[in-house]
Amino acid sequence: MTDLSGELLSANRRSNWIRLRTFITLRWIAILGQVTALLIAQFGFGLVLEYGLCYLAVGISVIGNLIAIFVFPENKLLTESENRYMLLFDVLQLGFLLFLTGGLHNPFSFLVVAPVTIAASVLSIRSAMMLASLAVVIVTALLEFHLPLRTENFSVLEISNVFLFGHWTAIIIAIFFSSFYSRQVVSEMSSMGEALAATQMALAREQKLTDLGGVVAAAAHELGTPLATIKLASAELLEELDDRPELREDAALIREQADRCRDILRSMGRAGKDDLHLRKAPLSAVIEEAAEPHMDRGKALVFDHFEITDSPEILRKPEIIHGLRNLIQNAVDFASETVWVETSWDEASISVRILDDGSGFPPHLIGRIGDPFMRHRKPEKERKKRPGYEGMGLGLFIAKTLLERSGAEISFANGSKNAELRGTQNTSGGAIVEVIWPRSKIDANHNLSLIGTGENPLHRTAP
Repeated sequence: MTDLSGELLSANRRSNWIRLRTFITLRWIAILGQVTALLIAQFGFGLVLEYGLCYLAVGISVIGNLIAIFVFPENKLLTESENRYMLLFDVLQLGFLLFLTGGLHNPFSFLVVAPVTIAASVLSIRSAMMLASLAVVIVTALLEFHLPLRTENFSVLEISNVFLFGHWTAIIIAIFFSSFYSRQVVSEMSSMGEALAATQMALAREQKLTDLGGVVAAAAHELGTPLATIKLASAELLEELDDRPELREDAALIREQADRCRDILRSMGRAGKDDLHLRKAPLSAVIEEAAEPHMDRGKALVFDHFEITDSPEILRKPEIIHGLRNLIQNAVDFASETVWVETSWDEASISVRILDDGSGFPPHLIGRIGDPFMRHRKPEKERKKRPGYEGMGLGLFIAKTLLERSGAEISFANGSKNAELRGTQNTSGGAIVEVIWPRSKIDANHNLSLIGTGENPLHRTAP
């Protein structure tokens, strides 16, 4: 599987993905809204406020935006600390405006939730909690400390204490709830996007290896004729140079090296040749190909199809081979001694079951198996058995995604009777992974148009 750096996929790096231009645009929208609200309050409702200080607060935001536009390039990506300071400024500027315009009696006081929600989405937990705490302090202080809203006849506009307390409570709840909700959604979307990228990379790698093998096979085929000619010519020279031993040795060396080139190309091109010509293969052959890298890892792999002669032919898709390989790898990793691979089929479906005699999946995580970046999925004793193997939860996700792309349905379970049925000493049972395809999805006889029966253009018969 493609190796992905933990730093590259770290969720904390989201804070480095925000462009300065994005914050500038959002701040221009906020400035436009604040100026519009002040103008309506002044000329529409005739409210008596400290308009000089209010426009000063808005002007500071304007100056900050203009400095950012002319000093920094448009495509600048903000760092964690720069994002934190930008949002901190927005909270303080909005808090100052609310202080000048009635505090929590101002219906726009709820807007203090906006920068906190953004912070929860893009900043680290520590920075987001710091900003949320500051917002709570500002909102609480505005309960008592603020300049009142006055009409033209200097009467004070305020809501009752019950509604004021309710307004404060709603803002506090919104700060924490919206922050938590936003962070969870963004984190899950980010993890899913990163995991899907890893899946695409793994599949692209598998496809590239297949294509590379095909090119090698084509080269081996094309070079077969000139190598045969060299070998034939060298054999004739050997017969004619019996009386010149020094030249006969050179001719023998040429023939030997031609044989060596033929053997090298044949070994390099074997996998590619298979991939080009065997667009379909028996189910048993595909499973053995997927399991081949894990045959000699100290665990017994038992295939029930060794005694089956009528195994159906299926499409040899990279998704199927790579997905099954990851599932078998996971079973071998956590098995005590043995892994069983069972196959079955009927007129409607083809299924593969992978069982092991390990400790099984943690019961409380079975419903989440296949989620990307699922951590702490192994019990403590498993981590002690295999120190250094923490992983990122991508293996099963990639397998599940690739196999589902091929039309399969995958289920995970623990078999309490698995141990007794297999005659092992592990009475707790092991993990069971079942993959079921509708036969029409992978059966080669149902997908003749996908196999291709024409001659491979890279494999032309040499003249």
